Amino acid sequence: MNTSQSKMNLVDVAAEQGSFGIFGKALTAAGLDDALKGAGPFTLFAPTDAAFKKLPAGKLDNWLKPENKAELISILNYHVSPGRLLAADVGKLNETKTVQGQSAKIRMTGDKVTIDGANVTLTDIASSNGVIHAIDAVLAPTKH
Repeated sequence: MNTSQSKMNLVDVAAEQGSFGIFGKALTAAGLDDALKGAGPFTLFAPTDAAFKKLPAGKLDNWLKPENKAELISILNYHVSPGRLLAADVGKLNETKTVQGQSAKIRMTGDKVTIDGANVTLTDIASSNGVIHAIDAVLAPTKH
């Protein structure tokens, strides 16, 4: 663990990592960056920039439009769980409740963990107010 990261909040640590630039841009557009700088703790399943690039053409641009802010907030909140869940904890769960309100399914196969089908590619990135796990896809809550 990088000790400088443990003094920085989730948003700053994600920015320092370099692979979560699009996620950070989306957090700012949704107005959620301040909430994730708060006391927490939070567990952030953060899609990498490569994960966002897998989205259908125009999808991200559409989410970033001011008129779609509510949908963007819902999607981003689906990537956040209350509490600090380290990889060892996540692997023991079948699901995790998200800040968005729905639960995301967790599967452990051997030493590989997925959340709603997205592979967890990097774990336990520490911050002062939680932990980040990198994932290789953008999660989407089910629509009601």
